[in-house]
Amino acid sequence: MELIEHALERGRSGDHPPAAIWADADAACAELPAPLAVLDLQALSFNAGSLLQRAAGKPIRVASKSIRSKEVLRAVLKQPGFAGILGFTLPEALWLSGDPSGAFTDIVVAYPTGDGQALRALAADPAACSRVTLMVDSTEQLEWMAATLAGTAPAAPLRLCLDLDSSWRPSLRGRTVGHIGVHRSPLRTGTDAVTLALAVNGYKNGSAPLFALAGIMAYEAQVAGLQDNPHTSNKVADLAKGAVLQRMQRASMAEITHRRANVVAAVGNIVDLEFVNGGGTGSLELTTADASVTELAAGSGLFGPTLFDGYSRFTPAPAVGFAASVVRRPNPGMVTVLGGGWIASGPAGADRSPVPVYPAGLTMIGTEGAGEVQTPLKGAAADQLRIGEKVWFRHAKSGEVCEHVDALETLDGAQRVGSIPTYRGEGKAFV
Repeated sequence: MELIEHALERGRSGDHPPAAIWADADAACAELPAPLAVLDLQALSFNAGSLLQRAAGKPIRVASKSIRSKEVLRAVLKQPGFAGILGFTLPEALWLSGDPSGAFTDIVVAYPTGDGQALRALAADPAACSRVTLMVDSTEQLEWMAATLAGTAPAAPLRLCLDLDSSWRPSLRGRTVGHIGVHRSPLRTGTDAVTLALAVNGYKNGSAPLFALAGIMAYEAQVAGLQDNPHTSNKVADLAKGAVLQRMQRASMAEITHRRANVVAAVGNIVDLEFVNGGGTGSLELTTADASVTELAAGSGLFGPTLFDGYSRFTPAPAVGFAASVVRRPNPGMVTVLGGGWIASGPAGADRSPVPVYPAGLTMIGTEGAGEVQTPLKGAAADQLRIGEKVWFRHAKSGEVCEHVDALETLDGAQRVGSIPTYRGEGKAFV
């Protein structure tokens, strides 16, 4: 972890992105068998600095889903400006909260849980109760948690956070004409939130409260997670699409900023909120301007996957990539690598596929794409590759690459300086 900390401390300016890492990664990892994945510390440091600059002083809660390595999470949280974890499952939160380092004492689980065993484990652990906050958006979830804990005495009230739907529903002549964003939470208005907050206060463990409302989260996915400056082979279409997306995002941010402030004020009349979380990697400079938001969230921007290449407001440095080895040559101008089908989650499409980046000039075959055990690649560079040599890819989404490898080989400039375990390498898989 010290290597990561030192790299982050060395270069958090965020001013000048480092050079592409792929040739150095190939040389540094030449003796290692593929598949493997690398983390470049200089790119990570640049990205961390960029996130902090864009946050403009508000603390950033680190999205663990986008990292999936304890050592990276610990090192990032050591840096001023990063505070707390935005987790993705309750079992993950329990694992992190019990870490002997004591690094993870403030974990908000970003998604509701349906894991009764984990919920009972949380309730029985006073330290975890003070460190973990659960997400809720309905009385149905409260009822399930209360029923699951019936007959037990939690060590402390379970901390809760309300998840506010931040999607945009444009209207025409007073009628809603669409839904832009994710389908996440049914809570949209101050009335919705106050009703659920009052319900939270109504659950008891004997005479003591069963739950304690700690915060509100409002993630504007249609801004934070949607590229507004696409780059394809059709430049005219890209400009038109980008203009539409930027206009949509401006309107969406104006709407959620107004609505979020109203919800926070309404809930604040009945409970003192500890935090209001908002935003993501793609919207930090926009969300930080919202006075009702006390903290931001980001994670993907630390690793810089391909889905963050097309933003007008920032450009992350690719910090993580993976390699597959050449195993056959089916035709001139073509090689096949073993594996490569590390497809990202989300709507199926070309933008969810890994992108070959080194050697330059390789592309996938449209009829096969990235395969589970076979990925054919074509291009002039193919004829120069030999059996056993590596082809390097960038992944479409951050974090998910760590589900495929036990460790991230760590690079500092052109040198391989060690390896750090992923969640998988520590024997953990949470989704």
